[in-house]
Amino acid sequence: MEKERLYLFDTTLRDGAQTQGVQFSAGEKHQIAAVLDALGLDYIEGGWPGANPTDTAFFANAPKTKATFTAFGMTKRNGRSADNDDVLAAVMNAGTPAVCLVGKAHDFHVTTALGISLDENIENVAASFAHIKAQGREGLFDAEHFFDGYKANPEYALETIHAAYDAGARWIVLCDTNGGVLPHEVSQIVEDVIASGIPGAHLAIHTHNDTENAVANSLAAVLAGARQVQGTLNGLGERCGNANLTTLIPTLLLKEPYASKFETGVSREALKGLRRASRLLDDILNRVPAKQAPYVGASAFAHKSGLHASAIAKDPSTYEHIDPALVGNSRIVPMSNQAGQSNLRARLLEAGLAVAADDPALSRIVERIKEREAQGYSYDTAQASFELLAREELGTLPRFFEVKRYRVTVERRKNKRNQMVSISEAVVVTKVRGKKMLNVSESQGPDGSDQGPVNALSRALSKDLGPYQDIIDDMQLVDFKVRITNGGTEAVTRVIIDSEDGKGRRWSTVGVSANIVDASFDALIDAINWKLIRDGAKADA
Repeated sequence: MEKERLYLFDTTLRDGAQTQGVQFSAGEKHQIAAVLDALGLDYIEGGWPGANPTDTAFFANAPKTKATFTAFGMTKRNGRSADNDDVLAAVMNAGTPAVCLVGKAHDFHVTTALGISLDENIENVAASFAHIKAQGREGLFDAEHFFDGYKANPEYALETIHAAYDAGARWIVLCDTNGGVLPHEVSQIVEDVIASGIPGAHLAIHTHNDTENAVANSLAAVLAGARQVQGTLNGLGERCGNANLTTLIPTLLLKEPYASKFETGVSREALKGLRRASRLLDDILNRVPAKQAPYVGASAFAHKSGLHASAIAKDPSTYEHIDPALVGNSRIVPMSNQAGQSNLRARLLEAGLAVAADDPALSRIVERIKEREAQGYSYDTAQASFELLAREELGTLPRFFEVKRYRVTVERRKNKRNQMVSISEAVVVTKVRGKKMLNVSESQGPDGSDQGPVNALSRALSKDLGPYQDIIDDMQLVDFKVRITNGGTEAVTRVIIDSEDGKGRRWSTVGVSANIVDASFDALIDAINWKLIRDGAKADA
């Protein structure tokens, strides 16, 4: 059976930019557009030309994409012709091959929000898309509040979208703007729209996630006949976000009935870059990636239960719905005091350590994990530190360098503008291959602000490790979490540090102490040692 074409439309740069706390620069928009284009998206909506300086600058230097680059705007204003509306002109002057215009499809919004008559709104919609078609552009009608409007006044909602379609709009985008519609409603309404005379090949679905149904609603619309799906990377968007393309794309490519019925512009090879694309967006936004995110999250293929790990070792499909490699992810078998030897052997094998089932070191490792977690450690979330602990018990932990001493100071002093500022400074003395090395570093961000004592320690520790420096140069500390826990009779501090390197690897290490600086330093040392092991560094003689 020949597959039907399903089109994917990304609005991360427009609707995603409306997320609270998100502000893309023009340069960041270029980075994201390149990643979306590499995935194989059909449409990339860049923003609203003329609405703000960033979008205006971005469209003035628009990216060259294989995807259809799209500008967003609104239908012409009442009392003006499409030719003489300066707001619409700014959108058209961006010169994009496709133009998406938002217009009202709910009678309540027409009379209350716009304050015009229902007929005037119909005329504005029709005239706008006739104008787009006359200029040889592909038009998309973003039918705002369509589902709510249809439930309130189906005749008027249909009249609005037919006005756009009859005037030449290529796509009618049915929007669940408030995010309150449910899958069974989407299915029925999309079927009704098709029955009214607008073919499914011209229908798109745009959902919001206010009931956690944005992905489900999008899939329901596809099964009902819609052939374009809109969403954002990582589910960015106003309020609770938009339909998450990092969930929708693999579902459409890998799950039935979608996989056998439809084809998209995303190849199986490009799909392997999905997790990397998701992480890039989080890095740009300086956000911690959602561990529980479907398909791409760090915990999406994590198996903590010993029962699960035992089954996974025999056949991964026992507890995994897909092969994690298909989306660029990997399996994790966490270690904790709840885990048994099945988890342990599976995790060791993943680290390249094949250990026989009767090896006495297995019992020692499990007991040591239980002992240390009673002190406040957490190996469930610190896989790299677990591997180092296991290697130590197995006698395979290389020694790359020795820390002889370190010191951290935090000073408050006035700067040149007579402002009181904090300055953190760290001194670290290491011994590498018989040679002592002293490194000093202050902690400063790009803007000159103090980034704290842990940052200073990290910079000093990784400033010069002699023969190992080239290996660790691409390391960076990307997340730092602190928790006060009860380790026995006294409260202690647990620090979890996430590191990343230029190969796209991300790993977590843990340190525990009554002193937060000591806990942080232990986690930093583990992070460097894990990196050196994984990159095949030669141990200190």
